[in-house]
Amino acid sequence: MYTERASRLTGAAVWTGDGAGRVLPDGCMDLLWNEGRLLVAGPDTRAYVAGGASDTWTGLRFPPGSAPAFLGVPAHELRDLRVELADLWPSCEVRRLRGRIAGSPDPGTALEEIALERAAPPDPLLRALVASLDAGRPVAVTADELGLGARRLHRRSLVAFGYGPKTLARILRLQRALALARTGVPFAATAARSGYADQAHLARDVRELAGLPLGRLLAAR
Repeated sequence: MYTERASRLTGAAVWTGDGAGRVLPDGCMDLLWNEGRLLVAGPDTRAYVAGGASDTWTGLRFPPGSAPAFLGVPAHELRDLRVELADLWPSCEVRRLRGRIAGSPDPGTALEEIALERAAPPDPLLRALVASLDAGRPVAVTADELGLGARRLHRRSLVAFGYGPKTLARILRLQRALALARTGVPFAATAARSGYADQAHLARDVRELAGLPLGRLLAAR
């Protein structure tokens, strides 16, 4: 079973799940708690298929582009990885945080409080970048609107998101399409409204990023 709520950290979400299933790329990174362990889920460029573990996982999903400032690590160094927080931070600090979370009646709230204490203020440029790409604007147009050259935009994106702006735009487009398809919008209309050339283009992207045909993906959820 999976539950999720909005976090007091702007744009973030606190969630709990059983550790099994298919995690799709979404432009975000997560701080994870599981059986006394603190881990970081880096930015995914393809579906991450978790094992059939039945134990409970709790996570704080940061809004796109914000986790690297919290972690002090560029996102591209964690791309498609799940790593122990102790590999990134001093072990004594991580031990203290583990004890704090273990002693809390709600691990999700404890994760949230840690993030609130340490998170940097949102970067207006990164928020504008995500908003522009999520609205379907081309990368070149977005770069011009933000006053950034293509190379500088690419460098900023690697640090913040783990990949370039074109990959980020593709992932955000996938999420838009899935949100529509889950409400029952026909696949052809979903493709058109999400910015795909046609339904075949949507089908290819879903297979490449999610690892399943769209119909099977929706049924599995």
